[in-house]
Amino acid sequence: MATKHEQILLFIESLKVGNKISVRQIAKELNVSEGTAYRAIKQAENQGLVSTIERVGTIRIEQKKKENFEHLTFAEIVGIVDGQVLGGREGLHKTLHKFVIGAMKLEAMMRYTEKDSLLIVGNRVEAHELAINEGAAVLITGGFDTEDHVKRLADEKQLPIISTSYDTFTVAAMINRAIYDQLIKKEIVLVGDIFTTYDDTYFVSGKDVLDKWYQLNEHTKHSRYPVVDEQNKVIGIVTSKDVIGKNRNITIDRVMTKNPMTVLEETSLAYAAHMMVWEGIEIMPVVDNHNKLVGLISRQDVLKALQHVQRQPQVGETIDDIVTNRLSVVSDDPHDMILRSEVTPQMTNALGTLSNGVLVSFISEAGSRLIRQLKKSDIVVENISTYFIKPVQLDHKLDIRPRLLEIGRKSAKIDIEVFNEKDIVGKAILIAQLIDRY
Repeated sequence: MATKHEQILLFIESLKVGNKISVRQIAKELNVSEGTAYRAIKQAENQGLVSTIERVGTIRIEQKKKENFEHLTFAEIVGIVDGQVLGGREGLHKTLHKFVIGAMKLEAMMRYTEKDSLLIVGNRVEAHELAINEGAAVLITGGFDTEDHVKRLADEKQLPIISTSYDTFTVAAMINRAIYDQLIKKEIVLVGDIFTTYDDTYFVSGKDVLDKWYQLNEHTKHSRYPVVDEQNKVIGIVTSKDVIGKNRNITIDRVMTKNPMTVLEETSLAYAAHMMVWEGIEIMPVVDNHNKLVGLISRQDVLKALQHVQRQPQVGETIDDIVTNRLSVVSDDPHDMILRSEVTPQMTNALGTLSNGVLVSFISEAGSRLIRQLKKSDIVVENISTYFIKPVQLDHKLDIRPRLLEIGRKSAKIDIEVFNEKDIVGKAILIAQLIDRY
């Protein structure tokens, strides 16, 4: 039976997009406490089912699919520009497909303004009205208001009119930045993108006898299975190590490894890979927010997926991408490797010198490239001890020299020195675990 929390989430999910909800309303309709209703609404907001807007309230919005991440809802625009909704609140859940800056004559402006777009314009009431009639929302910059008849038209058409105190250029830059951030998020692979779903997952119950493990092992040739209770919650993992030599008639909950590590569908694949390598885990159950089994990931599948991602072109570059892509190879000899980069404005701190974060990115990338040359392996960094010896100015050139200190079957220790001209400006010791490339 579903918990009260789960019932509230299912109720919210069943609401029509655009519906307004409140803690008091949920508490009254579902006969739960206001505290329970509040926590469920907050989780619904985290899952992208609702959006809370100041002076408007909480509304049901369309949950985004991953391929639709580059499109923002008008509700998100309100939050981005710290805006005030003047009219058309019922349309806040809608998605905009492009925005138009109204810094032109009215006729030219209307040629570019179309349905589901957003017109960014100043104190031009006629443009506000024409845009609404064309099926576009309006974002008024400079903190201006609009006429009452335009607000009534916006309510009728369910198209938001939003006012912000920022100027047109700043608003366009903020929306552009938000879209770009969404694109970077879209490229981050999550566990939910690659896991084996519940219907294809083999698992056992804690009350099953060990003979069930032998039956599954013969059928699947696998040796590790999640263990669940009566509510389908994950309570353990059972492996060949747990069952060998034990009586086949005892129950699995007596021999399993309890409280296993689990991940959510929303967990990043990189985090899951790091935990599996760090802990030496071969499989990890995928659970929902109530620890109920929804699927499974294996270490091999995770690593293959990560290596596939590394070969894909990125739509949005992160700071790490920008930094490491500027590294050029002076020498690729693993016994005398030299990587070079110029210090650009993006790499500096407020004082105009190379930032700590960028230095760590250079060190990690240098260690990774050295191991790829030596063993054709990837690495998961365990620890970096970094020393800044001298500040490095903008436009100066850096030479990064990684040297192998120790290497084993599963780990490596690397010494990395950073030079500006002939002066040493930084030094690090990097310890990492090795991952075979499949």
